[in-house]
Amino acid sequence: MKLSLFAIKAVTASTAVLLLAGAGFAGEIKGKVSVQGLKSAENIAVYVDTIPDKKFDPPTTKPVMDQTRMTFVPRVMVVQAGTTVEFLNSDPVGHNVYWPSISGNKKLSHNLGTWPKGEKKSFQFNDVGIASLLCNVHPEMSGYIVVSPTPYFAVTDKSGNYEIKDVPPGKYTLKSWSEDGKVTTQAVEVGAGTVTADLTVKK
Repeated sequence: MKLSLFAIKAVTASTAVLLLAGAGFAGEIKGKVSVQGLKSAENIAVYVDTIPDKKFDPPTTKPVMDQTRMTFVPRVMVVQAGTTVEFLNSDPVGHNVYWPSISGNKKLSHNLGTWPKGEKKSFQFNDVGIASLLCNVHPEMSGYIVVSPTPYFAVTDKSGNYEIKDVPPGKYTLKSWSEDGKVTTQAVEVGAGTVTADLTVKK
């Protein structure tokens, strides 16, 4: 039996309402990271740690880690596990990118080789942890890629502020990582609005 035009419109309207309501359920986590014994509260990674029984599809976007003016830019990049990162050389000299381990696991070391200005090389980071980026050609260069188990993450600004958007309601463990400080964890419960979670990172 065919649905009447009125019934079709009613179903369509109801679906739209449900979609809008579902979109409104996502919350956000924001706050400020304070430091003790560290030079700066900038470039500290904050992310939602592993969620039991929850898996996430690899993202299709490919963030770019640039090599420009003899530095890695950004210095700290957070990506979801499964992300393919593109490494760009924007300098007029050859650069090399390698990491000796991921969170101390030397079996996960990798060397992308050396390439000239304007070219990119890609790598998919499937293992959760910290990849310390180095350059064989220029030993003064260093950077970090933090591989998060979830797509909910942020990096602090110069004042230590961070914001993680589109987090579904639930109880989570918030985790921080910094170049010179200890790892910090904190329980957080997210609702439909904004929850504030301030962290303190110590050396």
